[in-house]
Amino acid sequence: MDNILYLVIPCYNEEEVLPETSKRLKEKITSLIENGKIDKASRIVFVNDGSRDKTWEIIRSLHEQDSVFSGINLSRNRGHQNALLAGLMTVKDHADMVISMDADLQDDIDAVDAMVDKYLEGMDIVYGVRSSRAKDTFFKKATAEGFYKLMNTMGANTVFNHADYRLMSKRALEGLAEFGEVNLFLRGVVPMIGYPWDVVYYERGERFAGESKYPLGKMLAFAVEGITSLSTKPIRMITGLGFFIFLVSIAMLIYSFIRHFMGATIVGWTTLMVSVWAIGGLILLSLGVVGEYIGKIYLETKARPRFIVEQFLNTEE
Repeated sequence: MDNILYLVIPCYNEEEVLPETSKRLKEKITSLIENGKIDKASRIVFVNDGSRDKTWEIIRSLHEQDSVFSGINLSRNRGHQNALLAGLMTVKDHADMVISMDADLQDDIDAVDAMVDKYLEGMDIVYGVRSSRAKDTFFKKATAEGFYKLMNTMGANTVFNHADYRLMSKRALEGLAEFGEVNLFLRGVVPMIGYPWDVVYYERGERFAGESKYPLGKMLAFAVEGITSLSTKPIRMITGLGFFIFLVSIAMLIYSFIRHFMGATIVGWTTLMVSVWAIGGLILLSLGVVGEYIGKIYLETKARPRFIVEQFLNTEE
């Protein structure tokens, strides 16, 4: 193989955008082949994540009409991260480099050229990073940037303003395959792989058609999933809170004794206050210590399959 590029695009109910997306991606692949940057065996792979519309029918039709299009059909809906992982792991033995992007055409397709150039210069991972959020509303900008800051604060280190638009070499994909956890958050796991990396800045556009798959509620759930799958810092915060409340209980003990000897209290008030604060602090402290271990066990023991590929449509030359 010689610089074979596979584009991996997760799809969930994307029948409205697929005709235009496939057209633009084919133009880009053709241009790169003509310029000698990638091999003619390069492919565009759409991953159907259990769509309820005609997404898979469109993908099959595209494959039948043109071998440049490939398709992966998952057995059921597994969510964006697992669908993306399914695509990456399925094609890693067929390609020298893989670029992942969303199907909604918000990611600037022209940034693919710069990513390929970075790969040819020796980079194993190239992150697509938004250059600005000028087109976003104030609420969207605040919540999106708050998402990345929250993730990093809670110990889930990510590339700021980077989603899942990235290039990965075969070596990087083989490294990713070594990560066996079930609760996978790719934006945090990929930086853990190491290897030489760089960034390409681009301007994110408006969604071509259809509705966003990540409203505020899903973004919050996504943040929680990322934090709990990458970091035990929230559990350590509970432990710290337990220590803090226990120290407060000691202060309350001293305060209660002072009030008692001053005669400014009633019978039983001192023991009740001390008991409430002390027991509450000790319970939180105990939960934090136990949770530290449970959190680690939880991340590793379920070992359920992250995805099941029902069908892979691909024509190799």
